[in-house]
Amino acid sequence: MLLAGPDQRLQFANAGFTRMFGYTEAEVIGHRLIDVLAGRDTDPALIHEIHHRVPSPGGHHNEVLVYTRAGRPLWVSGLVNPVFDDAGRLLHLVYVLSDITLAKIHEVLQYKVLDAMLHEQSLGKVMSLVCLEIERIAPGLAATVLDVAHGGSGTWLRGLAAPSLPAEYADWLQHLVVAPEAVLHCCEERVVVAVPEDLLLDPGANDALDAPYRLLLRQLDMAACWIRPIEAKNGEVLGAFVFYSRAPHHPDAFEQRLVELCTPVCALALEREKTRAHLHQLAFYDVLTGLPNREMLYSQAERELDEVALSVSTLAVLVIDLDRFKLVNDSQGHAAGDALLREVGERLTRCVRGIDLVGRLSGDEFAAILPSCSVEHAAVAAERLLNAIAAPFALEGGVVNPGASIGVAMFPEDGADMDTLLRHADLAMAQAKVDGRNCSRFFNDGMNRVAQERVALESALREALGDGQLCLHYQPQMFCGEGRPLYGVEALARWHHPRFGNVSPERFIPLAEECGLIGAFGEWALTEACRQLADWRSRGIAVPRVAVNLSAQNFQDVGLAVRVAACLRSYGLSPDSLTLEMTERAMLDSAEGVQTSIHAVHSLGVHLSLDDFGTGYSSLSYLHRLPMKELKLDKSFVQDLDDSPAARSLIQSVMHIGEGLGLTVVAEGVETQSQFDFLHDRSCAVVQGYLFARPMPAEQLERWLDERYPPRRSGTGAGVLGL
Repeated sequence: MLLAGPDQRLQFANAGFTRMFGYTEAEVIGHRLIDVLAGRDTDPALIHEIHHRVPSPGGHHNEVLVYTRAGRPLWVSGLVNPVFDDAGRLLHLVYVLSDITLAKIHEVLQYKVLDAMLHEQSLGKVMSLVCLEIERIAPGLAATVLDVAHGGSGTWLRGLAAPSLPAEYADWLQHLVVAPEAVLHCCEERVVVAVPEDLLLDPGANDALDAPYRLLLRQLDMAACWIRPIEAKNGEVLGAFVFYSRAPHHPDAFEQRLVELCTPVCALALEREKTRAHLHQLAFYDVLTGLPNREMLYSQAERELDEVALSVSTLAVLVIDLDRFKLVNDSQGHAAGDALLREVGERLTRCVRGIDLVGRLSGDEFAAILPSCSVEHAAVAAERLLNAIAAPFALEGGVVNPGASIGVAMFPEDGADMDTLLRHADLAMAQAKVDGRNCSRFFNDGMNRVAQERVALESALREALGDGQLCLHYQPQMFCGEGRPLYGVEALARWHHPRFGNVSPERFIPLAEECGLIGAFGEWALTEACRQLADWRSRGIAVPRVAVNLSAQNFQDVGLAVRVAACLRSYGLSPDSLTLEMTERAMLDSAEGVQTSIHAVHSLGVHLSLDDFGTGYSSLSYLHRLPMKELKLDKSFVQDLDDSPAARSLIQSVMHIGEGLGLTVVAEGVETQSQFDFLHDRSCAVVQGYLFARPMPAEQLERWLDERYPPRRSGTGAGVLGL
């Protein structure tokens, strides 16, 4: 209790004041109370209001943040009662101050945060409320909350609430990646402080927040930061508080106490959210396989269907039912059946794209939803799923060879809604059972014929790789100089099937990639081209080099360079006799091992050529870093030369790129004399196309060489034709 005169200057202070604030009576006599107690974060507007309302009759009440003599903040409830004489003149002011700091904190915890949780507010709203209330009680702070997120790439902390920070910072916080273990490590003492001229975190600690984070804080004019992990009772890190201050100070006892009392409530909210997520998992995901259950899959599929309908695309619905699953349950028990169902769920998940959905409908029935999926792709996907399911699976009672029947329905042809599509796919699956099981059937007969033909073509391609149906034709590549000496030949795959006739490479090469044959296909083409080149050399036919096309999947094989070296060695060829062509897709492929394979092949001395340049990403940043020897100008540009100024400009640009990087530019698809003249005038190094020769079998190429470059033979088989 205190007594002041009409001028608000103190005349008396009791012992309770001394105990609460640390001032002696002598130190405050003659001073205004608010001037004594105001501090760093005391609201100046409230001070002004108190100063002007104090003399008014009837007294008044305020809650205000003030500071002790030692600088410790306190929230006080201040009651001011004026004392007037009979004439109405103000004689005295009586102040009654009560410490309500803990009451303030408990108000936040009990009446606001817990109330928000009881009323089912979202976790983000609850945490934002906590941050705002902390900032209201401790105005010098800005508070944020991070929570622990789990995903395929691991565990990290992500922004959950930052209500008082600028929008761009809050957005950036959503993408902050900080390992919870790093937060614990750098917060072993629970507090880490920064000042502008130092690192954000203690230089001796393991800095969990990176340099851009520190720079951003300085841009926000923040001078101090400390972190407090939010932990469950078992010590698990659920999240973290991050507090910022524009004043470079360590957190005082009041701020620490505030955080200590709020942290358990936040832990409760985060644990509650985990519980809700678990209940959601139980409600919408299959307990046995972890896949979405029928309800969840149906809901997700409906959303996909809406998006596909808006984009005027297609969607496939596959119903997958295991064949003779009851026999496993009956012969080996339900535990074995459960193990098989879990394995099938994992196999299905591994076989689909990232955008596809897989779920368990019931019992031994699964479903896959494939958006943006053509009929042919659906057929390939169904075959891939059948093969994956059919792989042997070891159980305690022995090895089983599971099988499945798959029914396929297509949107929009077979139905406009998920109910119809699932029903039609189920009918198609039943037909697959009738047709002998372990197969797939389309609901629409026309689609079924396409699918069966697609499967038959894949089977035929597998046979063709082993029985000699495939062959290589060779198209000459010539220098543009006088006489057009031979630069080399490109090996191009051809396939003639007894039933399907001549199958276009545009059809069977993508098929080989989709069904997993491209590795074997590339190895066959490489071996056959090297064998043929060695045969020509042994007979004195001087073909300088042969170019073989490899796919992106071939370059993903880290053993590619070893196989290339072995092939060259077995046929006695020098590395510079071989050129491997890759597309821009292969060059830019981020799969592990691609860059390693490219550099390993180059280190052998084999030439590398970038095929179809200009049709893909055309990333010059990759081009100058990778050991390319050639650029192949795509034929689509060459064919437009006569009619398209843009094509002519693009070709000239490619020429300049090749010249600047020291690369040989090969123009393919040259069909007219005017196209050749344009390329020749722009100093294009090498050309190939129908103007000179079509791709031809090895024997026909030999006759063509006889006619164009007599004599072609030398004693050693060396030399370049036409020189």
